[in-house]
Amino acid sequence: MRVSNRLIASAATLVLAACAANGDPGAAPLAGGQSCQTIRADLNRLDSKGVPALVERQNAGKKLSKSQKAQADLYNQRLNEYLGARCHV
Repeated sequence: MRVSNRLIASAATLVLAACAANGDPGAAPLAGGQSCQTIRADLNRLDSKGVPALVERQNAGKKLSKSQKAQADLYNQRLNEYLGARCHV
């Protein structure tokens, strides 16, 4: 869980810096049927599978299998949705 919280904190810092530089775009709408809780549940599920470590490996330029890359990409997508909708606030 610590890795996930560090990733969220890092991403949140980047989002806030971008907002400060470009003005505040406001919260992004979530896709139909999605809520902050469902996205957080997905992130928790992926976190329990160790996916944040795959994200870190991917960010470090290490090779991942197709399956691992798909999991890391899904985690990043869900994290972007979570932060974009300002679920962390």
